[in-house]
Amino acid sequence: MKRRIDLGLLYSRSGSYSLIGEACRSGALAAIAHINADPDLDISFVPVERDPGGNIDLYAPLCAEILNDTGARHVVGCVTSWSRKEVIPVLEKLGGALWYTVPYEGFESSDHVVYTHACPNQHLLPLLDWVMPAHGKRAYLTGSNYIWGWEINRLARETVQASGGQVLGERYLPIGSTDVTRMIEEIRASRPDFILNSLIGPSSYDFMAAYRALGAEDAAFRPDRCPVLSCNLTEAELPALGERAEGLVAAGPYFRGLPGWPGAGSFGSSHEASAFAAVRELARLLAGRPGAEALPLADLLAGPAGIIDPETHHTRLPVVIARVEKGAFRVIQHRGEVAGDPYLSRSRAALAPHLRVVS
Repeated sequence: MKRRIDLGLLYSRSGSYSLIGEACRSGALAAIAHINADPDLDISFVPVERDPGGNIDLYAPLCAEILNDTGARHVVGCVTSWSRKEVIPVLEKLGGALWYTVPYEGFESSDHVVYTHACPNQHLLPLLDWVMPAHGKRAYLTGSNYIWGWEINRLARETVQASGGQVLGERYLPIGSTDVTRMIEEIRASRPDFILNSLIGPSSYDFMAAYRALGAEDAAFRPDRCPVLSCNLTEAELPALGERAEGLVAAGPYFRGLPGWPGAGSFGSSHEASAFAAVRELARLLAGRPGAEALPLADLLAGPAGIIDPETHHTRLPVVIARVEKGAFRVIQHRGEVAGDPYLSRSRAALAPHLRVVS
């Protein structure tokens, strides 16, 4: 008889980043079905779903509802860093754990969070290492006006400048805004060598459309001359982008059809693969250990070694750079597996912020 374990799912199925939420949810549900059908495992997961609908004010109360009203101690979910930071105090208060399955900006390590997608030493830094020798060191930075955009662009700015390059412009939009005209005009005037796109949802889609139109007017802005880079765009959003995505260069641990991580099955995107890997790893840690779901996360991760570093709660991942060609990502560079280094303490130490204790 399998032990039935409640597992929280906290993904928005509507709103500005619903395509990412749906991809993650699909991966988590596929893993649950796989685990529940495995006769060699003594556990089965019962999904407990809550949908914040892209409303940032609902993440914390819905996370609390999962932890208070059900038997779930683990929650797979959140898309934005804003929503992740909203639920961390709830997890700390109620003794829960979040499995976070999308790329993020690093510089965080929580006793209540496992990070199963890439952080900057696994996405941004390899992407900049690729683009600057190939295209030049004059960058234009865009971003949505919240933690992800601010921090990714801060680190990009420091990296470009440390390499002797120059940031020609940096502009942000509120989440959901599609007013990209000023960005495009600044790009037209400054003529950078590449653009880092840290926008999300419709902001990103409209920016890509406007930039493609600019490239049609001026060959200097064609993808082969001045590419757009992304650390968070995946196949999950290609249907929304259509031809606008052609030439986009992205970094991630997985692209559709790539063999290897997370080791089984074929996934639609790295969002889906990361959520699948998170649920599968949780199942591995709980199997054969009655009551382990109630353990503090540090004690749970101290069990048999797996894909999660018990010290940082980050994942060792492949680093892959790919370009959209004819509607699909084609791998242009594969760097093998790299351990997550959220504070850049093992690499690029000079870029890490200098911290001091304040009272």
